[in-house]
Amino acid sequence: MDARINYFGNALAGKVMRHLNSAASVVHSALPAATVELVNIRASQINGCGFCTDMHTKDAIAAGEDQQRLNLVAAWREATVFTDAERAALELAEQGTRTADAANGVSDEAWANAAKHYDEDQLAALISLIAVINAYNRINIINQQPAGGYKPGMFG
Repeated sequence: MDARINYFGNALAGKVMRHLNSAASVVHSALPAATVELVNIRASQINGCGFCTDMHTKDAIAAGEDQQRLNLVAAWREATVFTDAERAALELAEQGTRTADAANGVSDEAWANAAKHYDEDQLAALISLIAVINAYNRINIINQQPAGGYKPGMFG
């Protein structure tokens, strides 16, 4: 399996990725690392982005995340291993990723629940995180970027 183009080696794509990576860096500084990876994994699962699911799962493990929690991300509603704040972030990630599936976008209930656990800067970071991971997912899906070969830290 090969990617359609060498996106990571393309000069124009490199410029785009530097901007996305800069945005991601800002977001990461405002949220707990575990929350960032859980949101990234869940959005990537929903979008069917194997590359990002592989990357963020491996990054989470390298950062000390518990394997059981990672195994349960897709079934977080029934899992008892996530905090209320993480559950609120996962719900926001799901609704923010599945915008085409819901005529009303993100529900007031999901937003209010997230607002109980995160301050305004963190909410701005969550909105941005969800937007950025969805952009990464789309790049990798369109390019058919193969999954499985990511090594933690390989991008810096």
